[in-house]
Amino acid sequence: MEDIWKNVKAVVKKEIPAHSFRMWIEPVEFVKADGNTIVLSCPNFFAKKRVMDHYGAMIEALFKKDTGKNCSISIEIASRQNSVRRRSDANELRIEPQLELPSMPPPPSSGRLLRKNFTFDRFVVGSNSNFAYSAALSLASRQGINHNSLFLMSQTGLGKSHLSQAIGHHILSHFPTENVYYITAEDFTNEMIRAFRNDAIEQFKLKYRNQCDVLLLEDVHFLTGKERTQMELAQALDYLIDADKKIIFTSCHLPAEIPNMSEQLKSRLARSLISHIEIPDFQTRIKILKRKMVEHGCMLPSSVTEYLAGELSENVRQLESGLIGVTAKASLLGEPIDLRLAESVVRNITQRKQAITVDYIKKLVCRQFKISVEEIVSPSRKRAIVRPRQVAIYLARKYTDQPLQAIGKSFNRYHGTALHSIAAVEKGIRSDGSLKKQLEFLCERIESH
Repeated sequence: MEDIWKNVKAVVKKEIPAHSFRMWIEPVEFVKADGNTIVLSCPNFFAKKRVMDHYGAMIEALFKKDTGKNCSISIEIASRQNSVRRRSDANELRIEPQLELPSMPPPPSSGRLLRKNFTFDRFVVGSNSNFAYSAALSLASRQGINHNSLFLMSQTGLGKSHLSQAIGHHILSHFPTENVYYITAEDFTNEMIRAFRNDAIEQFKLKYRNQCDVLLLEDVHFLTGKERTQMELAQALDYLIDADKKIIFTSCHLPAEIPNMSEQLKSRLARSLISHIEIPDFQTRIKILKRKMVEHGCMLPSSVTEYLAGELSENVRQLESGLIGVTAKASLLGEPIDLRLAESVVRNITQRKQAITVDYIKKLVCRQFKISVEEIVSPSRKRAIVRPRQVAIYLARKYTDQPLQAIGKSFNRYHGTALHSIAAVEKGIRSDGSLKKQLEFLCERIESH
């Protein structure tokens, strides 16, 4: 029967993409035949789920073709002892982490905390994200991939942060001696500025060049225009790449499309395996809603689930907003969850998006800052004009479906200027209390529109 399994693997190898075979099927091993049940083994839970969901029916059909009998497959997780023995045979025994001595200094800060639910087993894989998921898990588990650098690109709310942090969780779980740093581009910039101010730039360089095994860097597009930060990051990446470390970037834009980015840093980013996460299709949105139902401990009728998946097609956050809205409204009003209630919730979500336009936001900001629409779209670089313009661009990006190029054009600005405006406002929110209050007021006005 083991010879038959080898034949089955050979056929599967011809039928599926090469990277999928290396990642999912090649590690699968034959264990035994128990009657009409073929027992196989996978290295971990993620691989087991993937093989069963995507290749189980194909494998069973191929066994039936070779044996002439209806066979079912059962997959078990390879035991730790077997895994250790195989690694030992390859001279790859994993070293257990050494306990810290009381007199030793604490380990270097690793940035932000990873979200507990951002793991591989909670990521819903669809045709929109299949390659990104495979590439991320392959890099994290160090199987079937030659790249140590991954660039995850998508619009907001489609799962790039989820996959990035899932890599961090997986590595911390399977390779606990390694230092995983999870930070945003803004965090990196602020940390570097503090290091310069406190005459600690050498410690800053040492941290990222010598003490980091895995770097998860979010939103690299916000480094636009920050020349000193870009230079320091490019140098740190050179050290990490030469030392064979793992680097994962996330961004809303391809490296070549990020404006005011040095060619030196662009070339480092472009070396990565670039994976684009698209908007999920209908069937994937159904799967996402079912996953969210389990997480939120609720259940919707299939007709309501299909309606939400059909109407809320922008991103995962919008789907979750619809799910929460339906269950909350049903609970508060004591009404059954049906299509009528779902339609009322979806109507509020979609009408609000349709009613909020770039022109509406432009006029609202002009009234708030007491300037004219002509001034806000003019070439003026006066602070009294530049700040309202930046705020309007930021709000247009947040509340409309318009692409960044279209938003910039409506203000007579290039795409790169619009991106810089968004970054400037996000930075200002953290340091300028008056700007934060103005934005909160404007957001309330927009959301009540």
